[in-house]
Amino acid sequence: MKPQIRILLYSILFFLYLTSTHFLLSLNEKIKGDPFVVLGVGFGVLNLIYAFFALKWKPLLNVLCAVAIAALSMFLALQFTNLHLFVNYDPYQVKTAIFTNAIISIIFWEIVYQVKIRKSN
Repeated sequence: MKPQIRILLYSILFFLYLTSTHFLLSLNEKIKGDPFVVLGVGFGVLNLIYAFFALKWKPLLNVLCAVAIAALSMFLALQFTNLHLFVNYDPYQVKTAIFTNAIISIIFWEIVYQVKIRKSN
């Protein structure tokens, strides 16, 4: 896949992360569930769509990568917000968590893609 196409796909994924967070949080208020579970499942679904669209590996491997990346990026985003680096700009650390989750998941997808390219050569 050309770098321009990958950048476009990552930009779309980043935009989807940012826009779907509000929808997932409002869905969480309606079903009165745990916000971390609802966000994790929602981001996992986004990652599944991306995995089947971009990676086109075997279905089991796509599902494993999508779930692992969603869980790991969510965990690392929460750990990053615990550092309280941007308290002056984001007092509740919500925007920091959303942006960090999106950026970390894109970084992990690029790592997975590079591993895929290296293994197929």
